[in-house]
Amino acid sequence: MSDIIQLLKDSGAIKFGDFILASGKESKYYIDVKLAATKPRVLSEIYQHIEEIIDTFRKQPDYIACVELGGVPIGTMVSYGTALPLIIVRKAAKDHGTKSRLIGDFEKGGTAVLVEDVTTTGGSSLSAIKALKDAGLQVDRVITVVDRQEGSEEAMSGAGIKLISLTTAKEILEAQHE
Repeated sequence: MSDIIQLLKDSGAIKFGDFILASGKESKYYIDVKLAATKPRVLSEIYQHIEEIIDTFRKQPDYIACVELGGVPIGTMVSYGTALPLIIVRKAAKDHGTKSRLIGDFEKGGTAVLVEDVTTTGGSSLSAIKALKDAGLQVDRVITVVDRQEGSEEAMSGAGIKLISLTTAKEILEAQHE
């Protein structure tokens, strides 16, 4: 069993029951990476895995981007550890202040990698990527802690985005039966 799966299990992030996901889909299990990310040891391990992936990129990104709320602890840790500036993408623009969906300083033409806690259909990631691209940034990769494998990889691929996951729902469910 991967160490990420064990950490998610140990932190109580894997739950079984009846759940409604952010995508609106019903599920018999829920993977609460937000809960896991409140634990420093788990967050540190997630960061280390993401940093190893980023180190393999031919060209290093200029920015780390994340979506509120679940991606913020992960994005913050990765930003801190890699010394790359952070861009937080709001789910919707506020009707006050700058009215922007993006929080952070960046230059148009820069590259960002989006980090996510969980991907299901890919909808929130693609929405965040659109906001980043509309602001003049280039995004071609998403790193997610858990891919639920319910269409996110296909949706991202169709948009020219590579999805990289630390683990998948299939691996987590298989590990539950070991």
